[in-house]
Amino acid sequence: MGGYMKFLFFPFQGFSHSKLQQRLAGKTVLITGASYGIGECLAESLAETDAYLLLVARTTEKLVEVKTRIEARGGRADIFPCDLTNAAQAQALLEELHRLPNGIDIFVNNAGKSIRRSIFDSLDRMHDFTRTMNLNYFGPVQLMLALIPVLVARQGHVINISAVNVLLGPLPKWAAYQASKTAFDQWFRSVAPELNARGVSTTTLYLPLVRTRMIEPTTAYKNMPAMQPEHVAHLICQAIISRRRTYAPWWLMAAQLASVLFRWPWEAMLNWHLRQK
Repeated sequence: MGGYMKFLFFPFQGFSHSKLQQRLAGKTVLITGASYGIGECLAESLAETDAYLLLVARTTEKLVEVKTRIEARGGRADIFPCDLTNAAQAQALLEELHRLPNGIDIFVNNAGKSIRRSIFDSLDRMHDFTRTMNLNYFGPVQLMLALIPVLVARQGHVINISAVNVLLGPLPKWAAYQASKTAFDQWFRSVAPELNARGVSTTTLYLPLVRTRMIEPTTAYKNMPAMQPEHVAHLICQAIISRRRTYAPWWLMAAQLASVLFRWPWEAMLNWHLRQK
């Protein structure tokens, strides 16, 4: 099944461990959302390199577990418990990061929040939108604004974990999630040329479904094809080596074309389906 999923999304996920080791020698890597899923798998994938890992997430106990596993394999890591939806906590985190003597070389923007809910179930739930926007958009923007001078000085690399949905037509019940992910994707694509001109590499991974706890509340996704978080971690390792601008499933361009050409029939079908409910 794992091989089938790789072919369905990213057929070539291999990377050279020696090249990764060479790229990360003496480097500092900041990973948000590091306590579960993709972030946890990435941290463990980098455990046997010479990188110094900075692990950010809300759950202190889980961060301690990840740090312990990394150190057991000879790696170096420190943890920074932080709720990135809280601007004051994010600012305190940045103050700690700025006190590090060697700066930051790679920032992996992985923390995220997903929510699927009908707009008619959200009429009295403004927090559905503010919380999602805070974590998926304002949080990473706040971090980036503070880290850009450091990344320029270190000729660093920013890797953004995005979703294929931001490049396709919007779907009902995903307003909060798609709006927030699209907002940061557009922001990041807008600032990327300026960062690149100053020597900072930028990479976006446009991911399909990934089998993490974030999608567990959505019962419709239980039997749908999805990547495993360790496969995404390998893709990020590949991106660290190549510094390529984007990674996306091989079929994404065809899906984008179809979403334009068949927009009206698709919307008519959706309207019919929703009326039946």
